[in-house]
Amino acid sequence: MSDKTPLIQIKHLSKAFGSLHAVKDVSTDIFKGEVVVIVGPSGSGKSTFLRCLNRLEEPTGGEIIMDGVNLMDPKVDMDKHRQKMGMVFQHFNLFPHMTILKNMTIAPVKLQGKTKSEAEETAMMYLQRVGLADRANAYPNQLSGGQKQRIAIVRALCMAPEVMLFDEPTSALDPEMVGEVLKVMTDLAKEKTTMVVVTHEMGFAREVADRIMFMADGQVLEEGTPEEFFNNPKNPRLKEFLSKII
Repeated sequence: MSDKTPLIQIKHLSKAFGSLHAVKDVSTDIFKGEVVVIVGPSGSGKSTFLRCLNRLEEPTGGEIIMDGVNLMDPKVDMDKHRQKMGMVFQHFNLFPHMTILKNMTIAPVKLQGKTKSEAEETAMMYLQRVGLADRANAYPNQLSGGQKQRIAIVRALCMAPEVMLFDEPTSALDPEMVGEVLKVMTDLAKEKTTMVVVTHEMGFAREVADRIMFMADGQVLEEGTPEEFFNNPKNPRLKEFLSKII
């Protein structure tokens, strides 16, 4: 795939819950190695849009094309495509009855046919990278929130996804734990990991994003580089939003 071909093409994506239109006619492209950060007020459709990308929320209209395949096609094997999309949620979704190492190796072994030793080698490499190799045999309830979220990120990476989707990954954390999670995400961005991040962390957006999308009322009202976004916002809703948070 050349850098000119989007990794994911999103065309006229919509999602309605009854009469509530959470996402309205959103079109954008996500390129390999790009960090796209989505910001906006609560209830603007950011998380719904993100969850539509891997059809955790079923879109009501539009197309999502990844690797040349339209994910809205009923014949598509979505389980297979979800393996290409690592997802990190607000809450860590770790299996409480399994050790950290088991949490990280179960999917590569069951879904990708890796041997236990291959999966464990990869998991330990990632645990080392995030400073948690000594917690491999601990259980989730023995870890802090920041440690759990770092585990959730590297667990997704163990599947070697093509893109990482982050749904407000720091919003459930105590303030002193936010930095350790953002550091892992910043390191991933430096390695040119393709990332789509819904967040309220404006410092992260400013420092790490290649492109920022501003959503309100289910629509993308403005997008641009961090410099354009913060220094020269054009949309009145964006100006108002930035005036309240910066």
